[in-house]
Amino acid sequence: MRLERVPISVLTTRYVPGWWDVLAFLLVFVFFIYAAQAAHGLSGSLAGLEATPISLQPSALVGYSARTALRMLIAMVASLVFTFTYATLAAKSRRAEVILVPLLDFLQSVPILGFSLTLLFFLRLTPGRVAGAEMAAIFLIFTSQAWNMAFSFYHSLRSIPDELVEVARNFQLSPWMRFWRLEVPFGMPALIWNMMMSMSGGWFFVTVSEAITVGNTTITLPGVGSYIMLAIQHKDLAAIGWAILAMLIVIIIFDQLLFRPLVASADWFRLEQESGFTSTHSWALTMMRRSRLLQLVAAAFAALLHAGMKPRMAVASVPRRSSARRTRQLDYLWYALLLLVGLGALWRIAGFVMGAVRLGEIGYVIVLGFITLLRVAVLIALASLIWVPIGVWIGMRPRVANIAQPIAQILAAFPANLLFPIVVSAVVMLKLAPDIWLSPLMILGTQWYILFNVIAGASAIAPDLRYAGENLGVRGWLWWRRVGLPAVFPFYITGAITASGGSWNASIVAEVATWGSQTLTAHGLGAYISQATAAGDFQRIVLGTVVLSLFVVTLNRVFWRPLYARAERKFRIS
Repeated sequence: MRLERVPISVLTTRYVPGWWDVLAFLLVFVFFIYAAQAAHGLSGSLAGLEATPISLQPSALVGYSARTALRMLIAMVASLVFTFTYATLAAKSRRAEVILVPLLDFLQSVPILGFSLTLLFFLRLTPGRVAGAEMAAIFLIFTSQAWNMAFSFYHSLRSIPDELVEVARNFQLSPWMRFWRLEVPFGMPALIWNMMMSMSGGWFFVTVSEAITVGNTTITLPGVGSYIMLAIQHKDLAAIGWAILAMLIVIIIFDQLLFRPLVASADWFRLEQESGFTSTHSWALTMMRRSRLLQLVAAAFAALLHAGMKPRMAVASVPRRSSARRTRQLDYLWYALLLLVGLGALWRIAGFVMGAVRLGEIGYVIVLGFITLLRVAVLIALASLIWVPIGVWIGMRPRVANIAQPIAQILAAFPANLLFPIVVSAVVMLKLAPDIWLSPLMILGTQWYILFNVIAGASAIAPDLRYAGENLGVRGWLWWRRVGLPAVFPFYITGAITASGGSWNASIVAEVATWGSQTLTAHGLGAYISQATAAGDFQRIVLGTVVLSLFVVTLNRVFWRPLYARAERKFRIS
């Protein structure tokens, strides 16, 4: 009897796990073990936490690194949720934008020590338990990550080309579909770079987040930040070296398993694909694509996102009278309400502060604000002159960007505290002025906001625009003036705004440098807030925070926002 050959298409093949499935299973299994170990002790008591002090043994860094990385991962997820909700509402609602964008300026300007007052709030949520202190630490890390991501996504939503908006309207996409099919993909390349910068910003303030002191209340959580703080107090250079090594290992793990796959997947969302373009390669992304296990997880997540994503039916427009007058009246009512709320809050703050602070001291704090403003302006100008040309050069060369990305990420994550031994020793030995030589510490972590955003802008330059410049022989300064700078200008403004706010925030760390028993203090608003926090003087903490926020918000309203509006109006792709 002769058997006919059965077509392969009708054969039912049995699934056999491959090497990518085995690797994916091992990584997922290790992640759950890591999360369980890192979360161990969250249900413990604060008394038990105080009974086990931080150890400077290098072996202790294994558990400390896991705890710190988990806090940063949770804060990053919370920052993404905040970005997708807050920035979208600010970009789509004109009335909400009036309050949300200035509020974002204000929140970005509030020093992380100003948010440390929330420690008491979180401790009251779980009296006597470690969970409240953990929530406070995660919240402080969140405040060093979320604002930059929200600004980036807000800028992307305001810069969507008109033709893409018209396509979405012609396809009658619902708001949910438009968000996931148009707005998130368009903003994803810039958002990914800012996520890397935000993660590095969390590392920059890790010592403040895990070793929290507010007056007589001091909480020291197990983590790399607490380890670094204790090493600085004991002048233990070997321990600081081990902490730097632990940070590098965690940053590399995040880069390989999280950010490198995201950068590689961002190629899917490029507006235009040019021939010969070399996409970013990531072994982790290849594993995710080829593993059946992770494909099932991705399919479940995609089904969740697509739930209810039905195109809306076309609705015939009904002619109606113009309601411009009513809209104007509602606007005036909304602005009046915001003014009343602002005046009420200012009155309450003034009453709280004036109970312990004299009027002359308020003038002194304002003078300190101008001193810090001078430092920020000089440092932002210098950082722009250095990093804008370098960022454009890197962004237009994908292979170079792949190499520069982890290097810049590691440098951006380097906490200013780790340079205190060198800075303090140099200033004391050479008898230098702290007011000048402590200033570069302010820009140490925030200059990378400019570099990362300029790289994102340069990588988004349309190939047609580059080819047109080449064919017309546009080179040298003419190319920068007509092609390069206009293309990256909106991205630069986003980076400069966040770098400026971040520099004000970093002043609380940079203007007071401590190494063992030696403390150097520069005149400035950051040093004033840092000293008030150490003394538990809540009135002066509030005074310094309010003055700093007023400086930042005024600077953004008077200088940065007009530039932002010009970038949005003149250099938008449409």
